[in-house]
Amino acid sequence: MKVAELFYSIQGEGKLAGVPSFFVRASGCNLRCTWCDTNYASWEPEGQEMSVTEILEAWREHRSKYVVLTGGEPMIMPDIADLAAAFKKENCHITIETAATVYKPIELDLASLSPKLANSTPWEREAGRFAEAHEKNRINLPVIQKFIDDSPDFQLKFVVCSEDDLHEIEQLLPKLHGWQPSDVLLMPEGIDSTTLAQRGTWLADLCKQTGYRFCPRLHVELFGHTRGT
Repeated sequence: MKVAELFYSIQGEGKLAGVPSFFVRASGCNLRCTWCDTNYASWEPEGQEMSVTEILEAWREHRSKYVVLTGGEPMIMPDIADLAAAFKKENCHITIETAATVYKPIELDLASLSPKLANSTPWEREAGRFAEAHEKNRINLPVIQKFIDDSPDFQLKFVVCSEDDLHEIEQLLPKLHGWQPSDVLLMPEGIDSTTLAQRGTWLADLCKQTGYRFCPRLHVELFGHTRGT
């Protein structure tokens, strides 16, 4: 599989925020979010082909209990199920970070599902050449539900740009079952502390009103918007 980067850091988002984790960032994505903060794994994918064995060798330098398979979109990678199985043999806890547009049977402990809202569609970026395909594919309800049904644990993580995004979220959630408010995470969009703080203020109020969970971006607060952190 093509890998953009491997690194050992602190999980910055979601139910396991703060947990030291080994990250495998796959390079390549079937979506093109306008605010994507990992262009090197989506808009302009880079990296090198690595075997499951090579990735495991890199992990053994740290032997982290917690492993995060992310991207890009890890679920489109041909070796992703083999990689997850290999980490499971090492008794790792596996988080899959996915937009939940593609499903395949895979060993995991936490399905971190990030359905893309309309705020992600790149109508203007690169003259909108990816907008139509992105808009068509950004939400796949059967795939989201399959992950919810089949995963030991899951979280629904939404990137929020404005208060108007809550309306779209609350149209989507009733179409799914098996979740509770604490499984729904609202995360402010932004790659710097100032933007996150500005959006976080009103987003925290929305969470208090709805019972959804506020999702900080701890890694940005700790390290800034830098790769491999």
